[in-house]
Amino acid sequence: MLHTLQKSILLLFLTVVICCGIYPLALWTVGQILFPFQANGSMVFDPNGRPIGSLLIAQPFTKDDYFQPRPSAASYDASASSSSALAASNYALRNRVANSLGSIVKYRNGAKAGQLVAPDMESWFQHDQFEGSPHIVAQWATLHNSLAQAWVNADPSHGAYVDSWTKTHPSQVSQFIKDNPGTPNPKAADLAIVFFQNFSKELPGQFPSRVTHVATYGKTETTIEPVNTGSDIQSIFFDMWRQEHPAVELEDVPADMVTTSGSGLDPHITLQNALYQLDRVSTKWARNLKRNPKDVKNEIEQILNGKASAPFGGLAGEKVVNVLDVNLVLRKQYGSPQS
Repeated sequence: MLHTLQKSILLLFLTVVICCGIYPLALWTVGQILFPFQANGSMVFDPNGRPIGSLLIAQPFTKDDYFQPRPSAASYDASASSSSALAASNYALRNRVANSLGSIVKYRNGAKAGQLVAPDMESWFQHDQFEGSPHIVAQWATLHNSLAQAWVNADPSHGAYVDSWTKTHPSQVSQFIKDNPGTPNPKAADLAIVFFQNFSKELPGQFPSRVTHVATYGKTETTIEPVNTGSDIQSIFFDMWRQEHPAVELEDVPADMVTTSGSGLDPHITLQNALYQLDRVSTKWARNLKRNPKDVKNEIEQILNGKASAPFGGLAGEKVVNVLDVNLVLRKQYGSPQS
């Protein structure tokens, strides 16, 4: 009995040593010797040794000088990797896709073929009529309560703006409390619908949005102000514009421009996606560098084609590019983008 127990303990000890010691150590050694870059997370550093990101994980790029990754249901948070899991019938999915399309979609046919829809959408918004009724913003908030509340919660400055509004509109707040006795101390998100309805009546054809000003000594200052143009209007109200213009033919966009990946962290976009963004990126760099737009576009297109590759050495799938990798090449070749 004792002999059998000793053999079992010895076998357990050897198993633990091999599986938890020798095997991981062997893998670590091979990785550090043969694949040190990949084994350490494919991290990229700036000239000062500070980490910029990983070629394996997507990160957001918001400036027009850079190519932008696929939308992310995880907000590009590697610790919260996930897909959106939204059903096709869920309006939140339709809204997210519409937000992505608003500023990039173009006309397909007619005199405006190839031109952005955004300027016409802004003019429609400023007219402040939806399905024959006034106050587009109020209608949006009433039809989609959760989106209005999400706007308030999306940024601390949004909530602060609504809080400031409550101080100058005590009668509206009192009426809300009277109509909702279960919420005697409403927070900013609770008042989202009332706020937008009042805002739309007082400032028709406008929407509260972040505006950046150059303050003293060259410093920038961002505040929430009423606007009637810009990316917020283009994205938030594209779906309503589309409902009023169903017959207008629009260009198709690459699917990965408006769909999230299964992880929400896919670092690649298709070459087709990158080429769709090429006009925006090259135009911005040409303006910054004061160079011929056509020459800059050709240079960046060559960069894209040089960086593009298909999975499994080209045996399967379409060509993709790594967004961070391409943007680093742009920064190296053209310098830091202007604000």
